Amino acid sequence: MISRTNNFDFMRLLFAALVVISHSYVLSGTGQYEPFSKITLHRIELSYLGVHGFFIISGYLIFKSLLRCKGLVDFYWKRILRLFPALTVILIFTVLLAPAVYENNIPYYKNSDVYSYIPLNMTLFFRQKGIDGVFESNPYKHSINGSLWTISYEFSMYVMVSALYFIRKKTYLKYIVLLLFLLSYSLSIFQPYFLNGLFAKIALSSKHFYNLMCFFTGGMFITYLDIKNKRRENIIIILSTIIFSAGIYLDITVYTSYLTLPLIVIFLGRRSTPLINKVGQTIGDTSYGIYIYSFPVQQTLVHLYRSDAITLLIFSLPISIILGYISWHLIEKRALKYKDLFVRKSIL
Repeated sequence: MISRTNNFDFMRLLFAALVVISHSYVLSGTGQYEPFSKITLHRIELSYLGVHGFFIISGYLIFKSLLRCKGLVDFYWKRILRLFPALTVILIFTVLLAPAVYENNIPYYKNSDVYSYIPLNMTLFFRQKGIDGVFESNPYKHSINGSLWTISYEFSMYVMVSALYFIRKKTYLKYIVLLLFLLSYSLSIFQPYFLNGLFAKIALSSKHFYNLMCFFTGGMFITYLDIKNKRRENIIIILSTIIFSAGIYLDITVYTSYLTLPLIVIFLGRRSTPLINKVGQTIGDTSYGIYIYSFPVQQTLVHLYRSDAITLLIFSLPISIILGYISWHLIEKRALKYKDLFVRKSIL
């Protein structure tokens, strides 16, 4: 069992905030660049750290979940409860509230996009980006909730991990995980479009898949790196940070980030730093809610007020945090009470 007294809840909250910050500059349409992008010569953005940080932590925690699960039904049930209740609610709210920002000659209730929006996005893979007439005058058109694109890749990683279920107790599993990391590393760098036609059939991009898989499997493999010496771990974190930073300015991030970011994120996440290790216990795991609510919140604010990036950030971030808090306590947390449903049934 993974102790909740660690930094992972705080880091997920931080990564969600980084995505909101990046989206503020993109969605405002003012042509402004986020400060971090300027500092890194426009080679990396905060959303890069946020999204990949999520996948690194997910790889680490989901792999641990697989190792202790009672069966594949138990494994998938927990994943479904974590993703779908909150997703269902945000999709329903979107359809119900969209008329407030709707601009189209066709009446809203006669627009076929309205009726396909929820079912298509619930499939995860065949996502419908928008509803014709919603946010059409925004700088970033045709997209109601651009953050949802990663969920299909997240679920794909769950499928990949579940394939290891039957060998999860084998001593050679660590080598299989390492092989998966090396395979995704090689494909992402040298053959990003390998089997792209096959991925396209389920509305995925091979380039995105190999990229995210590399960070995900990097998190998985660090499960086996249990360094007891804190000084040695500090050295690894510092060296990884230096190499990652140097990689940005040498424009070789594509080679270095897959190796360094998982080490930095997981080693810092496994620690228990005073104050920030209580984030999950204090406000809950709000990161997923923040992530899926922030984009439509920002699009709505842009539609109504045409604000610049900084103003958009100042208003959208606290609103998204509040909605994430509500989502966790009223939906996600309550849904997770049923996470052991199939385990109890099997015992009975």
